[in-house]
Amino acid sequence: MRLYILSRSETIPSTKRLVEVAKARGHKARVLDPLKVEIALDGNAGQIFYKRQKLAACDVVIPRIAQSVNVYGLAVLNQFANAGVALMNDANGIGQARNKMRALQLLSASGIAVPATVLARDPKDIKAMVNLVGGVPVVVKLLQGQEKTGVMVCETLQSLEAALEAVLGLGHQIIVQQYVKKTGQDLRVFVVGGRALAAVRRIPRPGRLAHTLLRGARLEKTTLTEAQRRAAVEATRLMGLEVAAVDLLDVRGTPKVFEVNASPAIAPMEAATGVDLATPIIERAEALVAQRGKGGSRRRSGSASKVVASARTDRAPANGR
Repeated sequence: MRLYILSRSETIPSTKRLVEVAKARGHKARVLDPLKVEIALDGNAGQIFYKRQKLAACDVVIPRIAQSVNVYGLAVLNQFANAGVALMNDANGIGQARNKMRALQLLSASGIAVPATVLARDPKDIKAMVNLVGGVPVVVKLLQGQEKTGVMVCETLQSLEAALEAVLGLGHQIIVQQYVKKTGQDLRVFVVGGRALAAVRRIPRPGRLAHTLLRGARLEKTTLTEAQRRAAVEATRLMGLEVAAVDLLDVRGTPKVFEVNASPAIAPMEAATGVDLATPIIERAEALVAQRGKGGSRRRSGSASKVVASARTDRAPANGR
């Protein structure tokens, strides 16, 4: 099997892990910087080039597209889809997951519990916004922000007001969201092909008024409840993704999905849980290619129905395959 991994660099730990596993399983794996891919449209399927050289046909593409190159990267990914290549996450699914408010609207409308959330535009309404989400602490997120830099926790009204004035003053769109510090759990669940394979609890560093959840948190391996597992798998299915990390806020046994990440970091989750997550991704890519060989659909290989079935029947432990 020939596969391409869309990533800014082959030295990125998650990308490196995927290449290692793919090659160990006998596949030809190549990393492509999406910004160096060129597209030529001609009224037919079009042509795809890399550094001005026409790309050889491939069987499957694994996107690891950073938010910073989202628009161009998704256009490249969509061109591979037009060429009939199997995709581990398509452009529609990634784009939908990265629009935080749209994703929450879809989840909420589909019966998935989400934390209390408000769109914020005027910092003068700060007290009303805080009341709507249950009071401080709150999570402040850029609607189109990067995972590592677009999220902060504000534990006081003063820190929230300062954050709003700074962020809104730069013209960003944000949401303010419920955050439970002591009576709930902040969980991340790694889902591949409709199966929740590993989960961690994210524990913030103490004594900080504002921090990003990812940079400021310690990851601790955890075991999922059945409700948490179902919420994570169903959220991934609704986003139309094969691979995702689903962030949950669990309050008194009720899991609330607050974000679905379409290009989750693999290495930190593997290190925290001891679970091999790169291999299941390559295995799922193999399955999608095999489906195509048997006459499956060209569009995401008809995987959605299989994900639903897996979500209903999967009972594998959260910390194992």
